[in-house]
Amino acid sequence: MNDRTIGRAGFLGILGLGAAGLFLAKDATGLLDRVVPKSVSSIVPTSGWRIYTVGSSMPTYDPATYRLEVTGLVGSPTSYTLADLEAMPRADQISDFHCVTGWSVSDVRWGGVRIADLLEAAGAKSSVRALNFVSAENPYEDSLTLEQALLPDVMLAYEMDGA
Repeated sequence: MNDRTIGRAGFLGILGLGAAGLFLAKDATGLLDRVVPKSVSSIVPTSGWRIYTVGSSMPTYDPATYRLEVTGLVGSPTSYTLADLEAMPRADQISDFHCVTGWSVSDVRWGGVRIADLLEAAGAKSSVRALNFVSAENPYEDSLTLEQALLPDVMLAYEMDGA
């Protein structure tokens, strides 16, 4: 065999393994979930939602004391309880979740409040150009332009897959 034949065989073998992986990945992750120690699978989940944190620990919240603050270029800075948000016009949708770290979950059922409704209730001023979101998970922050925030599928979700 010459080097070219060996190279082609190696390349085709890698392609074949990759294709097989596409078909067997779910079974392989299920097997991993059964054999990998829980201490490892909590760091590297083998199935379902992957939960990452940028802080030193995962944030928790008490629904009774939760508050969403809407401040800045608004006529009425407001603090919403979870009950306040649930009393607003509810939006439901099914859409994919795309994490900023590069993974996705398809067809997630979301329930919540449209950002447009929150801005209207707070009396957003015409000078608003962007929104800044500060997470309970320090130091995570993100932002959207006003144009992005007003898209019909943008919401503050307080429910995911019925919970």
